[in-house]
Amino acid sequence: MKEFKLTEVDKLEVTVLIDNYTDALLLLGTEVVKRPLQIRPPKLPLAEHGFSCLIKVYSGSEKHVVLMDTGVSATCLFYNSDVLGIDLSEVTSIILSHGDFDHFGGLKEFLMRAGKKIDLTLHPDAFLQRRLNIAPIGLVVDMPQLDEEELRLAGAVMHKNKEASVLASGLILASGEVSRVTDFEKGFPWAEAKNDDKWVANLYFDDQGVAVNVKDKGLVIIGGCSHAGIINTIKHIQKVTAINKIHAVMGGFHLTGPVYEPIIGATIEEMKRIGPDFVVPMHCTGWKAVNQFADQMPQQFLLNTVGTTYVFGLSLT
Repeated sequence: MKEFKLTEVDKLEVTVLIDNYTDALLLLGTEVVKRPLQIRPPKLPLAEHGFSCLIKVYSGSEKHVVLMDTGVSATCLFYNSDVLGIDLSEVTSIILSHGDFDHFGGLKEFLMRAGKKIDLTLHPDAFLQRRLNIAPIGLVVDMPQLDEEELRLAGAVMHKNKEASVLASGLILASGEVSRVTDFEKGFPWAEAKNDDKWVANLYFDDQGVAVNVKDKGLVIIGGCSHAGIINTIKHIQKVTAINKIHAVMGGFHLTGPVYEPIIGATIEEMKRIGPDFVVPMHCTGWKAVNQFADQMPQQFLLNTVGTTYVFGLSLT
């Protein structure tokens, strides 16, 4: 496994454009948590079962703006960006965490509206055909599929990597395939992918997280759905970067529903041992898991809502 020297940033801002949860009355913030106080009814942010965040990194005179995932719909992506006053034309690169519809749904339209070439970092397996085969209730559901040629025509410059890679002048890491080392994070048994014209268990090799090394703080790690396991994702990134200090873990932890709820306890116990300064569960983490993180890690837990910006590092004002 290749190690990367992940260059420190002075400041990192992560703005949540799409998530499952919105709350117009969640107003109190801190130096780290900036709620969207400029928004006034009736034009409030929308929520959907998807994930997207805008990542801004600052290092000296450098600034880079990267979009991670695009949610289920371009409708939500562009509406929320407008409500929040975010200029998406600043985006020069996109990272796709994996090839599920609730993470790529707005991608094609975003590229078309951008009207320019934009770097797209993703795993080659993101283009696999997918379905859910829910045997207990006899239900098979085909999932929307990502189309590589459509994305190229829309302006994507593909960077298909199985291994970890860096972008934004070496300031942002895409983890690549996550090593599976825990004994409790076993994947999604209902998920299937088509490989060589055969439906097989989808092991989500395309699942990847994002990491930024904040000066004097440590790593901030963002998971899209963390199908490989959020703990596996953290440990993998620690190994790739040779950095053990974790400042924050955020994004989808995929702990919702009967398949995953039995591992909530093990996940939280391992998260405690890792000891991040902040934990921000979102999207597919699920109500039960979010509440248990709040109960068992009250000093580290931050409740997310669409439109919140998280600021890590030195103030540049």
